[in-house]
Amino acid sequence: MAELTALALTCSLTPSPAPSSSELLARHVLDELEGHGVNTASLRVVDYNVMPGVQTDMGAGDDWPGIRDRILAADILVLATPIWMGHPCSIAQRVIERLDAELSETDDAGRPIMYGKVAIIAVVGNEDGAHKVIADTQQALNDVGFTVPAQGGTYWVGEAMHTVDYQDLNSIPEKTAATTASAARNAAHLARSLTAAPYPAE
Repeated sequence: MAELTALALTCSLTPSPAPSSSELLARHVLDELEGHGVNTASLRVVDYNVMPGVQTDMGAGDDWPGIRDRILAADILVLATPIWMGHPCSIAQRVIERLDAELSETDDAGRPIMYGKVAIIAVVGNEDGAHKVIADTQQALNDVGFTVPAQGGTYWVGEAMHTVDYQDLNSIPEKTAATTASAARNAAHLARSLTAAPYPAE
């Protein structure tokens, strides 16, 4: 069985070490991936200076090139974001904008450099909008070259107008836990399949 690696980019607006519901759900996804033999790592993007722009390197002080190297080294990307104003948060949007540069990057066979990598989405929030956020982020990542597995998104949203966060729950809701497990299982399967049979070159 091929050894796989996964990297979670947690797009919480809250810097470390403060608790983060997005990071907690990302951790649950990684735990499930580890159960399928995947080596995992994570980082909270807000802790880094990811400069605005659509190039792989925006120059002095830009931390994105180091994050990009870690994405390139991973088989699976987990993008975790809270919902803000019904949309992915600004940190997630910045990650997507920086990944736009990969549209012009290719591997040795001439394929887009993100071909063969799998992406899954984890979303938390206290308002409706999880399906829209998953749709927006999956489309953007797929456009860049990532492959999205069946049911490749998991989410939890609290009751409207209330203040309970995912990290405040006494236990993981059964439906969310099952969806997280399914997304991780399908991502690991797809990543192994793409490792064994890569996309063809032009």
